[in-house]
Amino acid sequence: MLRTLSIRDFVIVDLIELEFAAGFSVLTGETGAGKSILIDALALALGGRGDASVVRDGAAKADISADFTTHAEADAWLATHAFADPDGGVLLRRVIDNAGRSKAYINGIAATATQLRDLGELLVDIHGQHAHQSLLKTDAQRQLLDTQAGLQEDVRVVGVAYKSWKAVSRQREEFETNAKNVLLERERLEWQVGELDKLAAKEGEWTEISNEHSRLSHAASLIDGAQDALAALSESGAESASQPMLSQLTALNLKLDKLADIDEGLKPVLDLLEPARIQLQEAVYALNDYLDRLELDPRRLQQVEQRLGDLHSTARKFHVTPEELPQEFATLSAQLRQLADASDIAALRAQEEKLKVAYTALAQKLSAVRAKAARTLSDAVTKAMQDLSMAGGRFEVSLVPAAAAVSGLEQVEFLVAGHAGTIPRPLAKVASGGELARIALAISVIASSATSTPTLIFDEVDSGIGGGVAEVVGRLLKRLGQDRQVLCVTHLPQVASQANQHLQVSKFNAAGKTVSRIEALDTKARVEEIARMLGGIEITATTRKHARELLAS
Repeated sequence: MLRTLSIRDFVIVDLIELEFAAGFSVLTGETGAGKSILIDALALALGGRGDASVVRDGAAKADISADFTTHAEADAWLATHAFADPDGGVLLRRVIDNAGRSKAYINGIAATATQLRDLGELLVDIHGQHAHQSLLKTDAQRQLLDTQAGLQEDVRVVGVAYKSWKAVSRQREEFETNAKNVLLERERLEWQVGELDKLAAKEGEWTEISNEHSRLSHAASLIDGAQDALAALSESGAESASQPMLSQLTALNLKLDKLADIDEGLKPVLDLLEPARIQLQEAVYALNDYLDRLELDPRRLQQVEQRLGDLHSTARKFHVTPEELPQEFATLSAQLRQLADASDIAALRAQEEKLKVAYTALAQKLSAVRAKAARTLSDAVTKAMQDLSMAGGRFEVSLVPAAAAVSGLEQVEFLVAGHAGTIPRPLAKVASGGELARIALAISVIASSATSTPTLIFDEVDSGIGGGVAEVVGRLLKRLGQDRQVLCVTHLPQVASQANQHLQVSKFNAAGKTVSRIEALDTKARVEEIARMLGGIEITATTRKHARELLAS
């Protein structure tokens, strides 16, 4: 559940820090006081869209933090994404500066807005004040049914199958339309692949053969240089006018060794010279080995130069570097295989039919589960309508067969009969504003009851409702609050009086700027706020009495 919410420099809020209780809480206040700002700020902390316009005038940034207790599913998500806190719970934070740049944090660790949204969906479910408007759209109706029935993964799998089927179908149609162009492209690729296959360039060959060419073309110079070096170092090398370095150093070591017997102070010098003598001896061995392997080979040089020319000319022909020839061969070969597969019209048709059958099987399975879920939702909403002063009314989720689509084989349509004996008709055509609001609220409550989300927020979903129905709505929300945390922005005293916690929003001028304030009400202040909601600007003894009666009931 939501434990605390901290809002700084957001719209008309300078600084608000709120603590929330379990159960049913309401948020009330004058029109325009900023009741929905609290919900907007929380939505931002949960990964919602935000820009520079949310930063309070004159401030550098808006900063919102929301602290939650967690449940098993949220803990698993946090552990999987390395955001878990050993002390438990989770702190979501969102910062947006006045240039529109956004930063997000989970338990103090930098995160993305997408990660905030993914985690937020496990913690909070927000029902906006315009939820009843979205119910008029068939896509929203289908999504609501699928969400209620937990079919999101099934719908995703059906969508993937549909896209795979249609991709092959389009490929087959394109081939039939452009068969001549496909044939020409295939011939071009076959020639290119043949050229590269004949060349048979290997990974790393260009570097290897370039090095070999450099060595062969300079073989004479390399032999002369190695022999000169060997002569300078050792008596085994070519004749030299001076005594070789290795001999000189060996003689010097022998001489100093004898002198060291007289004065041990020379031993450190010997210790330094001996490694030098060993290194020179190793260099002599290495030079001898190098000269044994190095030879003049004009024939091999000619072969290497021919290979270099072939690689270079082919690379120019294909507009790549010589090093990229093996990769170019692999790429063109793959394109040729793909085109060869695509050009087999019979194979394409067979693959298309196979994918269609697979899609149909998945979609039919989805349809069967949807039908069962539609009956369950229909019965539940119909029952709730009776409690919301729509006695005899009936709600029906209709599944209308439709052409195959990414979402399945049917369209979902919500039908309603406002009175007993009438035939259910599309929701958009028969429901009045008040009826639509009540049906939307019933669906929201039922849908929320079916989820494991611990915190539910209703933002003025009771608009268009009044009188005795408002009292029923309050009882519905209070009953929902027995199992989870419920927060409702409302303008109805009948709803507000049912809450376990009452928060009031007010606004005032400070230094020429409008500022919003939210505070928890005690029993006395709550009577005054309920009385204001009942009677308007002038609060009389009668409205206070009525307010106390509402709270007592």
